[in-house]
Amino acid sequence: MPKLKTHKATARRIEYTGSGKLVRTRHGKSHLRRNRSPRASREYDEMWPVAPADRPRVRRLLPYAK
Repeated sequence: MPKLKTHKATARRIEYTGSGKLVRTRHGKSHLRRNRSPRASREYDEMWPVAPADRPRVRRLLPYAK
């Protein structure tokens, strides 16, 4: 069976936690952020869980992640 290719754009955006959950960065992180409240700006620094509907697709894109 041939080796599977990792989707590099997805690999840069998504990572696994120690417990095996998939987490992602938020979109819109760098553009027009100064117009947002400080609380809303801080939310962009957090890693957010990947939605359950998207998990199978992301796992296919990252075959060797974990």
